[in-house]
Order: sequence, then C-alpha cells, then structure tokens
Amino acid sequence: MLLVVDASILVGEALRIRGRELLSQPELELVVAEEAWDETRHELNVRTRSLAQRGILDVSQASELLLAAYEVIESRVQIIPTRIYESSLEDATQRVPQDRRDASTVAVAMVLECGIWTGDRDFFGCGLPVWTTETLQLYLRSMTRD
Repeated sequence: MLLVVDASILVGEALRIRGRELLSQPELELVVAEEAWDETRHELNVRTRSLAQRGILDVSQASELLLAAYEVIESRVQIIPTRIYESSLEDATQRVPQDRRDASTVAVAMVLECGIWTGDRDFFGCGLPVWTTETLQLYLRSMTRD
C-alpha cells in the first residue's frame, strides 16, 4: 500500500520502537514530500536533544535514538522532490486551508493518487483517503489473518 506520511507521524513513529516496526512493514510503500522531510529532520533533532536536556535519555541514548530513527526512515521512506508535486500545490493548499505546511503532503498524495498517513485532523475532508495509525494497524493485522 502506497501512502504519503505526514511529518508529525513520521517523527512520532520513528522515535518509538513500535513505530519503527510499523514503518518497517513490507506491505507499506511510504513516501514523504521534500518539505515535510525538512520538517521531519528538524523535529527529530529537536525532540532527541530535548529528551537529553530533560534527563529522560543520556546524550549517548539520544544519539542512538536519533540514528535509529534516521536509519528506518532512510531505508523505508522515499523523499519526493518538490518538482514532482509543485504543480499541485495551489490546489492542495485549497484542500487544507487550516495549515499551509500540510499542502505539500496533500500535493504528493494527489500526484501519486494515494492516501495519507496522519494523525492531523486538518487532512480529513481533503478529498483523499486518510489513514490514522490505528486504522493502518488494524488494516495490517487483518492482512496477516487472511
């Protein structure tokens, strides 16, 4: 199943063991908009640094977590260059007027004719299939039972 991953999902899941396992599911073909990838990298660095500063992880553990997150993303998620979806950005912006930063994710889904994996309610009603982590997990479990 081809899905465009929203930056917030990518960050949240890449920082969890369970999430990295989900990102690694062979049934999933995952892509991310170049703009969302930039946001993802920034947030991964900010969050792991914050975990170390707050004493939740030591610096070494935070570095290992960041490395694990990057490894799973780089091995399982294809970055879609802006030039591929830029012609759809204006239409995409109209579909998610609440947050212009979401437009690149919608534009990629429009161009690739696929769904979006997100937890952000702003995507609901954009005219494309939207998958939450919960619905995606249920779907993947149902596939293994068949």
